[in-house]
Amino acid sequence: MPDSRSTGRTRGRSRKLPPAEFDAAQRELYDSIVGGPRARQRVPLVDGEGCLEGPFNAFLLQPSLGQALQALGASLRYESKLADRSREIAILVVAAHKDADFERLVHEPVAQALGLTGEQLAGIRAGDYGVLDTVDAVVARAAHEMLDDEDLSDATFTELRALIGDAQVFELTAVVGYYALLALQLHVFRVPLPG
Repeated sequence: MPDSRSTGRTRGRSRKLPPAEFDAAQRELYDSIVGGPRARQRVPLVDGEGCLEGPFNAFLLQPSLGQALQALGASLRYESKLADRSREIAILVVAAHKDADFERLVHEPVAQALGLTGEQLAGIRAGDYGVLDTVDAVVARAAHEMLDDEDLSDATFTELRALIGDAQVFELTAVVGYYALLALQLHVFRVPLPG
């Protein structure tokens, strides 16, 4: 029997809201999402009717919170001091840990463009971080530990801090927390994969 939580196996619990039905706050949120830096991503943000894909459709249910969430996500992806490669590894660790197909679909191509190989991506999906270089492996292990323990051991924190610095450790915790939240919303609303 298929896992009913999987984002790609069900129709969803929330009707996709078409732009023609938006109120002013929903329209502003929509424009922020489709007109911002995410518009450059490979996976379409909207379907053929202009409805938002992925977690963004649910953001429209409560536009002020949705606006805050999309702004946080944009900041984490496009304004962060955390290395892009580290960010994408952390996101993919969350996607694997939380079985979030949509996050994997969007972020594996980004990770590949940043130089991660098919073997490394498969390793992340399997929780085998030995296929990664030193910094990448420490970031992956730290993200996994945060998800498992909601904390970092002193040893992991010290090693991570020495490699990437305090500010980037802080940003990494935000990336892990944000994408874990998105994974939860994707599961709760049974968000289907595009197409």
